[in-house]
Amino acid sequence: MSWSTDHSSSATAHSPGQVLKLISSGAVTTRADIARLTGLARSTVSQRVDALVAHGFVDEEADGPSTGGRPPRRLQLRTREHAVAGVDLGASHCRVSLMDIGGATLAAREDPLSIADGPDSVLSHVERTLHALLEEADLEPRTLRSIGVGVPGPVEFSTGRPVDPPIMPGWHQYPIPEFFAARFGVRALVDNDVNVMALGEQRTAFPGCRYLLYIKVGTGIGCGIVADGRLHRGAQGCAGDIGHIRVGDEGDLCRCGNSGCLEAVAGGSAIAARLAGLGLDAASGSDVVRLVKSGNRDAVRMVREAGRAVGEVLAGLVNFFNPDTVVLGGALAAVHDQLLAGVREAVYRRSHPLATHVLRIEPSRTGENAAAAGAGILAIEHALSPAEVDRALARAAS
Repeated sequence: MSWSTDHSSSATAHSPGQVLKLISSGAVTTRADIARLTGLARSTVSQRVDALVAHGFVDEEADGPSTGGRPPRRLQLRTREHAVAGVDLGASHCRVSLMDIGGATLAAREDPLSIADGPDSVLSHVERTLHALLEEADLEPRTLRSIGVGVPGPVEFSTGRPVDPPIMPGWHQYPIPEFFAARFGVRALVDNDVNVMALGEQRTAFPGCRYLLYIKVGTGIGCGIVADGRLHRGAQGCAGDIGHIRVGDEGDLCRCGNSGCLEAVAGGSAIAARLAGLGLDAASGSDVVRLVKSGNRDAVRMVREAGRAVGEVLAGLVNFFNPDTVVLGGALAAVHDQLLAGVREAVYRRSHPLATHVLRIEPSRTGENAAAAGAGILAIEHALSPAEVDRALARAAS
């Protein structure tokens, strides 16, 4: 699986880490390819490749019969003995996926778990689960290169610390990266769950898409933004917090303390509360999904109305950002026929024709695996970054 397509020819592109970037992306497959693409002397190419092979980053194998002279040898990323973890922490679940640095899933596990239990309890569970998955995959903890974590709340990405997360009591400014560094000796990258969902969706399901919006419609509502193939987090990491754009009236109170927020109008909990007010058995988004699938007319109507409300906000985003793909995920995406109908109705009515000319609005293809996959990809991209590879080689040489 290819993770990067930026093949800069600047001087920094000549480091071993940049050479590995070319190999892992599939841009080159032989030493001769590297020399042609970078302009490096053959002796320098050999130094770079030999270092990568010696330290287990690259495999070099015969590629077909010789036609005279030395047989051609193919370079490829060595995925064995290089693992990462993707951790998806939801409001009521924990999913951990152990992956190799090529993106293949080695082992995975999901357990019910309340994020409100607090960081010590939840992260200790993740630690135990990760050790169990490493054992299941017959890997030593030392093979772990990095960890990606998605959490259901705002995160300051530069520090990896949650900031005033409304459904995560006790997590404010908790040092999640330091927790994992102390136990596994690797860097943990922490992000908002909808951001890692957007990354997982774009990299695995829509790799050719450069401008993507991932809309999570569950208990809350959020938006992950992929711009020119990269996650866009904004200045402080809270870009995409569309759940608190005002669309309703003063009667729609939101958990953020304001009223009329999109989340208070179209979120799963808000719909469930309105259905409960009609005497139906509904306390959460999953109950809304159950009622829609059973054919309850009130539930079907409310989900479609929620789709229209999301679509009203999304129409503004489409005009402003001009994505080529919008993906709907989250709990309510399980009834995407009704939700998408409302979303599409509003978007195509209120967006500029040029902005919707090639726009596709689709349900998530990665589904419940989106966050764990995206968190794993976040970890892979860190582990394979040229700077990280160069640091690893420098440490090994010292």
